[in-house]
Amino acid sequence: MNERKNAEAPREGWFDIVSLNVSPATGTRKKPVPAFRLEAGRGVAGDAHEGLIENRQVSFLAAEEIEEASAALAAALAGRGAAPGAAGRDAAAGEAAAPGEAGVRLTSLVPGDFAENVTTRGVRLHELPLGTVIEMGTAVLELSKIGKECHTSCEIRNLVGDCIMPRRGIFARVVKGGEVKNEDRGHYRIG
Repeated sequence: MNERKNAEAPREGWFDIVSLNVSPATGTRKKPVPAFRLEAGRGVAGDAHEGLIENRQVSFLAAEEIEEASAALAAALAGRGAAPGAAGRDAAAGEAAAPGEAGVRLTSLVPGDFAENVTTRGVRLHELPLGTVIEMGTAVLELSKIGKECHTSCEIRNLVGDCIMPRRGIFARVVKGGEVKNEDRGHYRIG
């Protein structure tokens, strides 16, 4: 089924960069940054995943997927009697509450919550085939993996009960390093 979708996908196109995200530790949500440097063969400079896994150097997730997951979370909470607008995220800081805090719930999801390095808009990432070339800023990447196994210590899975990265996230290898900024647009090219 995915092969059929890939055959119908445009051979190339543009996408918006919604957020660039990094974290100091693996298994945690990432925080937005205005820019980062991609290092060839290593990934995002300064990110906890830099240089760890060859085919998962840079992670991507579409904002549309995060918005769908956030709506599903809100619906699930509403079904359990959660008050609309319940404080699960500090509105001023834009951060979710720490796991285990009594009476505090994560009520919405934002870019970086699924530990993705790049949050995009305008492309169905998980439908792109392996080998797709991705250009952002002055860097060039190659799509190397679609989805992943979610580990049991995944912070977002523990907070909300589900993680969409295994189904909707993609990973790329950095072919040519370079700078990427939030205001850059991305370009993809299949084969």
